[in-house]
Amino acid sequence: MARDFETSKPIYLQIADFIFQQIIREELKPGEKLPSVREMAVEMGVNPNTIQRTYSEMERMGVVETRRGQGTFVVENSEIVTELKHTFQQEVISSFVNKMRDLGFSNEEMVASLKIFLKRGEDK
Repeated sequence: MARDFETSKPIYLQIADFIFQQIIREELKPGEKLPSVREMAVEMGVNPNTIQRTYSEMERMGVVETRRGQGTFVVENSEIVTELKHTFQQEVISSFVNKMRDLGFSNEEMVASLKIFLKRGEDK
């Protein structure tokens, strides 16, 4: 399943974000092995070097660890997952607020419309 990538962000970071989201949603659990570089390259429709760069960046960030001869694994550290959740949450909130401000909405209008939106979701 090759993915469509945005041109505004490097592909290896988009793949990292995809994996981070799987970790946040607990589709990938602490200690779980990631697909091999070759498997992930085929799945994502990219060059294996791109996946190697993705895994290296994720390891540098402390989210995964490479075990020699075994593969790459999600770290078994709940603080890392909590930090990932917080980082993604802040990015989404920032994007929402900036877009709403660009449209001319005040903070009060944003909060009110968000409350209405969330209330509608509860009614479903």
